[in-house]
Amino acid sequence: MNKPTECDTSISVALLTGGGDLHYAFGLTCALVSQGATVELIGSDDFESSEVQSKPGVTLFNLRGSMKPDASFIAKLWRVLKYYGKLIWYAATSRPRVFHILWNNKFEAFDRTILMLYYRLLGKKLALTAHNVNTARRDGCDSWWNRLTLKCQYRICNQLFVHTERMKGELVDEFGVRSDRVTIIPYGLNDAVPITSLTSEDAKEHLQIQKDERTILFFGRIAPAKGLDSLLSALFQLRKSGRKHRLIIAGRPDRCEEYWQSLRTQIAAFDSDEILVRANFIPDEEIEIYFKAADVLVLPYRHIYQSGVLFLGQSFGLPVLASDVGSLKEEIVEGETGFIFAPENPSNLASCIEDYFNSDLYDNLSLRRTLIQKHAQEKHSWTTVGAITMTVYSSLVHHIAKPLAQTKAPAGSRKADISL
Repeated sequence: MNKPTECDTSISVALLTGGGDLHYAFGLTCALVSQGATVELIGSDDFESSEVQSKPGVTLFNLRGSMKPDASFIAKLWRVLKYYGKLIWYAATSRPRVFHILWNNKFEAFDRTILMLYYRLLGKKLALTAHNVNTARRDGCDSWWNRLTLKCQYRICNQLFVHTERMKGELVDEFGVRSDRVTIIPYGLNDAVPITSLTSEDAKEHLQIQKDERTILFFGRIAPAKGLDSLLSALFQLRKSGRKHRLIIAGRPDRCEEYWQSLRTQIAAFDSDEILVRANFIPDEEIEIYFKAADVLVLPYRHIYQSGVLFLGQSFGLPVLASDVGSLKEEIVEGETGFIFAPENPSNLASCIEDYFNSDLYDNLSLRRTLIQKHAQEKHSWTTVGAITMTVYSSLVHHIAKPLAQTKAPAGSRKADISL
């Protein structure tokens, strides 16, 4: 573990990741240290291999440990309970005055209520990035208890970050959060995924796709809310009219076995050379191949707030066809960076796919890729995210109240590998 270097700043922050989402945590951490902050990054084994921990001003606290899904139930329960114990001890002995929560942990109701009040009792100023204002509603499993615990977390926080005006409006209107406690920040581009000199032609050849095949990419978590069934239905409509396309499905089914089985039935109606399926976790070093082999990324979502996959596609200069849900429309310039279609409407999606492959955007794809990359980098720069975030931290620190309870750290407690 590396020790933090001295930094000419009064801002010290703990980033609580829940052990996951290395990509977003990587970008934000780098942005903050470039602005002069010192960062204590609360992560898992996944963070150990990341170059983020070697950056000056960063200390990695691997409290979460292994997150491998193939462990037994007892093993998973034990490691989660150990993590909570380490997290509680860390909070009591930590130096940072600002705790910035990027994601909650396993027991969300506990995180949203008791753990938040505990942090406040220790005198911490709390910031929270609400990537999704209400994930349960998005996934069709909302409840009064979910909304109550969300409201508790949102009201206990000193400051909230969201990525769109619509998300801010939902926090204010549905959860009673004061408008001045919500800050809109861009969704920073994924800087952790390697982008090499690999060409689109090389990527297609690697996947055994012909150079002239019109190739569509669906990437990311496979779940009902992501609408892959609508995309398959749209492609089947085009297929019946004699217009074939090549589809790449790259992503892991997410606890939706019945839905995945129905998708496999749809896929079986196509010829084996029409759909390439990679239904598993895609390592960072392989992501580039899929985005460069594709001619367009399709997001047929039923419900979403904002999509990291959209920005990942734009970072590779890939045009995006997206359903008109959440704030996706705000991120696409029609005819320049992609097109919008009606959600849950395979016929409209089929028309959108045809329009794209008949457009100047597709005809001049090599040139447009460069322009899309430039557009994304200007609009979703981590430099901008870091500057806005540091301004919020500064306002929190300079108005910080005395803690209601003060726990004195025992000697030798500053080791980064806290163990219980």
